[in-house]
Amino acid sequence: MESMGKKKPRPRRSFTPEFKAEIVELCRRGDRSVGQVAKDFDLTETAVRDWVKQAEIDAGERDGLTSAEREELAALRRENRRLRQDVDILKRATAFFATETR
Repeated sequence: MESMGKKKPRPRRSFTPEFKAEIVELCRRGDRSVGQVAKDFDLTETAVRDWVKQAEIDAGERDGLTSAEREELAALRRENRRLRQDVDILKRATAFFATETR
């Protein structure tokens, strides 16, 4: 009885950049609304709106981080995290060997 009325979450799906570009183009043509395009392709309206927004940013029509800048930022954050871990390991090793030699 408890599960009645509760929707199961949709599994996360991934889409190719080509598919996203096609959906954005359909939205930009203007003959169908974003909501209608989303419904026709069984997508969430929020995802389609995000794709359109990102396409506008990439085209320079809107302020924000471009896709390339987002990728670079993510790579830099990964590298920063790895370097911090390396420094932490070296600090621990230094402390270990400092106590061993006394």
